[in-house]
Amino acid sequence: MPIPQSVRVIDTLIGFRGKANIRPIAAMRESDRVHDHPAGYMFNNVPPAFDQALPPEESIAETLALMDEHNIATGLVSLSDPMTRIALKKHPGRFIASLPVDGNEGMGAVEKIKQAVEEYDLRAVTTFPCGVLPQIPIDDKHWYPVYTKCCELKLPVFIATGVPGPRVPMKPQHVELLDEVCYDFPDLNIVMRHGGEPWTDLAIKLMLKWPNLYYSTSGFAPKYYPKAIIDYANSRGANKLIYAGYFPFGIELGRTFSELEQLQLKPEVWPKFLRGNAARLLGPGLDDI
Repeated sequence: MPIPQSVRVIDTLIGFRGKANIRPIAAMRESDRVHDHPAGYMFNNVPPAFDQALPPEESIAETLALMDEHNIATGLVSLSDPMTRIALKKHPGRFIASLPVDGNEGMGAVEKIKQAVEEYDLRAVTTFPCGVLPQIPIDDKHWYPVYTKCCELKLPVFIATGVPGPRVPMKPQHVELLDEVCYDFPDLNIVMRHGGEPWTDLAIKLMLKWPNLYYSTSGFAPKYYPKAIIDYANSRGANKLIYAGYFPFGIELGRTFSELEQLQLKPEVWPKFLRGNAARLLGPGLDDI
């Protein structure tokens, strides 16, 4: 089904091509990296982001050009990449900031969130429970100061869920661990990143149960989106599905949007999936862009 061109997309996982994207994953052995990519074994062709270094201005310009080509109005970019700070300053409105945090840092992580709000108008916090060292399960109390601060500041938290791509133990990201967090933090908006597989059915069950739990399509080319998720979006879950590409970390935007055209979403679901659900969580001001 053609993507409605009237919808100015919000991409909740986008970045800039260049060596700055090669960042160590604390829990990962260096010997398990493939072509400098933490999950390189998963890709037929290693993404160019991990093969070449582009100057910051050139890399940011490339991302903006691709966004324009595919009607992406706004991209959520990570402050872990030094180019993000340049992009936020020079292209306000086109990019908004997310901040990855490590619950092992305790109140230090909370201070980083506060600082990022003040300096960069932070819109979201991200966590990688399997990637920190030591690993911290989603429902471990080490994360609770982070969750509490996000509640206070009305920031959504994007949590990596399911079997991680990098070769690290998976247990901390089991989808069932979200249940207690949703119970303890009913005002915290939580977005599952990277699919939650192989526990997709459980993810849907929990989204039915908890009004504050959402699902992001990051990490998967559209032809691999779980059928159960598309069926859910077309029925009771239209307000729960949030678009995220994966450029340049594994999937080129041209491929993503080509495959999106084949996605069997109902016409009324597309605007929510591509923009509305993200705008509601990441505002204010996104409805004016």
